[in-house]
Amino acid sequence: MTIEKFAMDFFSLKGKNAVVTGGNTGLGMAFSLALAKAGANVMVPSIMEDDSETKNLIEDEGVAYHFMQADITEEGVPAAIVETCVEQFGSIDILVNSAGISLLADVENFGREQWDKMLSVNLTAAFELSYEASKFMVPQKSGKIINICSLFSFLGGQWSPAYAATKHGIAGFTKAYCDELAQHNIQVNGIAPGYYATELTTATRSNPETNQRVLEHIPANRWGDTMDLMGTTVFLSSRASDYVNGHILVVDGGYLVR
Repeated sequence: MTIEKFAMDFFSLKGKNAVVTGGNTGLGMAFSLALAKAGANVMVPSIMEDDSETKNLIEDEGVAYHFMQADITEEGVPAAIVETCVEQFGSIDILVNSAGISLLADVENFGREQWDKMLSVNLTAAFELSYEASKFMVPQKSGKIINICSLFSFLGGQWSPAYAATKHGIAGFTKAYCDELAQHNIQVNGIAPGYYATELTTATRSNPETNQRVLEHIPANRWGDTMDLMGTTVFLSSRASDYVNGHILVVDGGYLVR
C-alpha cells in the first residue's frame, strides 16, 4: 500500500457529514476547516452571525457548507441542528461539541447565575447534541463524537469554578458515552487544547509578564497555533481512530508535564 493510498483509506473524510458547534470562530473554525480539508461537508450552528470568511474557506475545499444561527441552550434547538444536518447532507457522521464560554470572577462574586449559564452551554448542550446525534448514529452503526475538553479537565482553576467543573464534566461524559455507544461502532473522544494564540488570549500574550509565565510552563516554548489542532481533529474523525474510544487527547505542547 502506498503512502497516498494509506492516507486516503485511513484519514479521508470524503462523503462524511459533520456538525461543528461554534465552528465559525476561534478554535472552532480550525476544527471546521480541518474536517473540510479532509473531505467532509460541514454544518456550523453558532449564536454568532455567519461570516463570508468561514463559508469561503470551507467551500474552497470543494465541500458543502451550511450555517445555522442557533442558541444551543434553547429547548429543541439541539434536535433541530441534528435534523437540519441530516436534511441538508443526508446523514450526521461527525459531531464536534466545540461551543463554549468562560466567565471569570473572584469566588465571592461568582454566583448561581454565572454557574447556570456556563453549565448550560459547556455541558448540557453538549449532552443534548450528542443524545440527538446518537439517534441517527446508532442505526447507521457508525459515528464520531468529539467533545472539546481543556487542560482544566485535569486541573483546578482560579476565577471560574464553573469552567473547571464543566470541563471535568465533559471529560467524564465522554467516557460515559463511549461506554454506551462503543458497541454500536461509535467513537466518543475528547480533545483538550492547551494555550493557543487566539483572539481570546490576546491580552495574556500582549502582557510580557503573563506571556512569559505561560511560556515557562510549556516545554515546546511557544503558544499553540490553531493548525496544531487540525491533525488531531481529522484523526479522531476518521477510520484511523476506530479503536480509540473514551480518550481525552491533550494537545498542549507538553504543558501538563510541568
